Amino acid sequence: MTFVKVNNPIAKNFDGLMNELFNEFPANLGKAVRQEVFSYPPVNIYDKAEGYHLEVAAPGFEKTDFTIKLEDKLLTISAEQKVRNADATEKIIRSEFTGKGFKRSFTLDDKVEAAVITAKYENGVLLIHLPKKAEVKPATTAITVQ
Repeated sequence: MTFVKVNNPIAKNFDGLMNELFNEFPANLGKAVRQEVFSYPPVNIYDKAEGYHLEVAAPGFEKTDFTIKLEDKLLTISAEQKVRNADATEKIIRSEFTGKGFKRSFTLDDKVEAAVITAKYENGVLLIHLPKKAEVKPATTAITVQ
């Protein structure tokens, strides 16, 4: 027999309600606030040997909607999506799409080679590659004792 969990708020017992209230509610609230109120898209950051990789989940945008700027050590990623306007021949019955945008900033360290940062947008994910500078090892000098 397989146990199937049904999410029915009426049929919840007191223990299940308290568990959801104290354990699941804050995590879900934080995600909802981030996405809806602050419009922050989720970001994954990977530290690899050749550099850092940022993945910004931003579905529904076009490549031309993004603006990526680097000022000093502050990398700013922003996007603005415009709402499609109806022309005179169309009658809108229902319109739920809204123009949305976001702006995220990241402070880069001295290891990043700023001149060769690349960005690519594919399948709803903005991929930014931040290559690391070549590590300069201090030269070793042999000193002879006289």
